Amino acid sequence: MMTMKKIAARALLISAGALLVANSAWALLPIQHWTEANGAQVWLVESTVIPMVDVQLDFDGGSRRDPADQAGLAGAVASMASKGVLGMIGGSGVAGEGAPLDENALGEAWADLGASFEASAGSDGLHYSLRSLTDPALLQRAALLAARQMGEPSWPTDIWQRERARWSASIKESRTRPATLAGEAFAAAVYGNHPYGYRATEDTLARIEVADMQAFHARAVAACSARVSIVGAVNRAQAQTLVTTLLSRLPARTAAECAPLPAVPEVAALTAPAEQRIPFASAQAHVLIGQPGFARRDPDFLALLVGNHILGGGGFTSRLTNEVREKRGLSYSVYSSFAPGLHAGAFSIGLQTRPDQAAQAVQVARDVLARFVREGPTETELRAAKDNLIGGFALRIDSNRKLLGNVANIAWNGLPLDYLERWTARVEALTVADIRAAMARKLQPERMVTVVVGGQP
Repeated sequence: MMTMKKIAARALLISAGALLVANSAWALLPIQHWTEANGAQVWLVESTVIPMVDVQLDFDGGSRRDPADQAGLAGAVASMASKGVLGMIGGSGVAGEGAPLDENALGEAWADLGASFEASAGSDGLHYSLRSLTDPALLQRAALLAARQMGEPSWPTDIWQRERARWSASIKESRTRPATLAGEAFAAAVYGNHPYGYRATEDTLARIEVADMQAFHARAVAACSARVSIVGAVNRAQAQTLVTTLLSRLPARTAAECAPLPAVPEVAALTAPAEQRIPFASAQAHVLIGQPGFARRDPDFLALLVGNHILGGGGFTSRLTNEVREKRGLSYSVYSSFAPGLHAGAFSIGLQTRPDQAAQAVQVARDVLARFVREGPTETELRAAKDNLIGGFALRIDSNRKLLGNVANIAWNGLPLDYLERWTARVEALTVADIRAAMARKLQPERMVTVVVGGQP
């Protein structure tokens, strides 16, 4: 049972976001950046608002590194991080401080610390995140336990077999839903053979064994390739001690041994339009229209962010909503989005409509897109989008966790340290011509993929 002290510590961590809402100066806090002797790169924002710290450690180990016949490998590596750790040589034998821990004991150890640690895998990276109070004794113990999860997972075979069975059952169930089928078909058509288009299946999971996860982890997770983002009540010296502890259980590598992993090919542009209609007995047809978009590092990013807000990312104020929903009643909701990553993530328009209205809804969406790419926004639309985005900027950085996400974005994509400070000024400076030119450079409405799932063939 948790003591009152532990309950209070956990409550402070959970409420941290609410406590920071009133702090409007987050964007002005400087970001410090340096490289450790072991090659790890660190980004730090010092904030003494509350006695806690959030840390994110990113490695080049996302699903873009999955073999095609083992799609889901990166996700499996992340999921097994919480299933147990090996015993630590020279440990004290106290739970969480050296003894081997199974998944239940590991969860109890984190509860005892009033801290949390998570692992996840995205398309581009393998991510670990730690949240802890900054009391020196607690933080040191939390950092050491996190180091063990990152560096010395126990990879229990029986637990992986259980997790694989659960994951496979979830995939099987998801494929009874039209949205899943639409997403799979869309990804395959937009990305072709690029790893961004891979999806875990029962067959690919069946090919993943513990040895495969161990090998993937050994390739991807190294101190010399870590990008560490830190936000909280620690100074640079304390941050360096924290980073040293967090990376202490990873194998030491020389600079030569830590050469970048092989390059992943870029996403190929579409050369012709394609359309798929997949029959499915459902009340609503699911529609996706799109193409490869752009990488996050693209200098057009902010112009495309604002342009997409006007086109279909701004909710009920967007052009697509006005034309598809308000004027014609073809769909309750319709949206557009870009998904930029290290490679050109997809641009997509999505909506649901009655199967007998799908053809009309597709045509209206295509017409709205083509006109927007050709003409760009109006001055009125641009002003409204700027006001909305700039006015909401504070909500992007009003907690440790949100600010950490922004700092990690800067770290991962090589953005300038003053990116957040200059964000609103750069958005305000955009013109109608800037938006139109950026959208025209990236989007080719005449060469897009269209997927419709629902209705009869």
